[in-house]
Amino acid sequence: MESFVMKCGGSTLAALPDSFFTDLKQLQDRGIVPVIVHGGGPAISETLNQLSIASEFVGGLRKTSEAVLDVVEMVLAGRINKEIVRRIQLSGGKALGLSGVDGRLITARPVENTSEVGLVGDVTDVNAELIQGVVGMGYMPVIAPIGLGGDGNQRYNINADTAAGAVASRIGTDRLIVVTDVPGIMKVEDGVKRVLPTVTIADIEAMIESGDIYGGMIPKVRAAIQCIQGDVREVVIVDGSVPGILSSVLDGAQAGTRIIR
Repeated sequence: MESFVMKCGGSTLAALPDSFFTDLKQLQDRGIVPVIVHGGGPAISETLNQLSIASEFVGGLRKTSEAVLDVVEMVLAGRINKEIVRRIQLSGGKALGLSGVDGRLITARPVENTSEVGLVGDVTDVNAELIQGVVGMGYMPVIAPIGLGGDGNQRYNINADTAAGAVASRIGTDRLIVVTDVPGIMKVEDGVKRVLPTVTIADIEAMIESGDIYGGMIPKVRAAIQCIQGDVREVVIVDGSVPGILSSVLDGAQAGTRIIR
């Protein structure tokens, strides 16, 4: 069985058409099994508001107390994770939902600025054997990014992009696909907005500086850059609403934007 890692935000996944899940199932039928790492920021914020639990962001990371962490785990490992599994299964695919706590899938330690952000973690280890075992049984692992400290007791909220990069690196894949609601990184050339087929990290920083990348695209590209770590050499940003997009990328077609080191 061959596998690749795909990262998707929870809000993006909720809006994806059925054709996307059909594509996942067809890849699985070909023996190419997706390993999915997902986020769920908007759903977490919505639930925190409903429960009147205060929450804020510090440097792009959600400040996480034990009360916030309870909600993060409930929404990510519960609602969002199972919603993804259900949609894959409705398409005829086989999926198994996991969080980083299950089988000590993701081990974490507190991030450096822990006094500012609380229980946010950096990945120290990924149980690649467990992921490969699930893939070997013919199931797509669907992973919620909650980590467990070395003591096996303390949970950590982990940024989904960081978790996806770590998972890809540990299972030995050099390419990671980030599914979003945009066709890639765009730039206006000769008055026409075009998708850039390939950019480097340095190109992105320069485009943020020049204003070519702006607004909601900045966190998307910064998130993609976070995925380039360890053995991951390139990240492909694609629009999940395009039919057959994952198959196209894996078959070598030009789609979306490749971010390379």
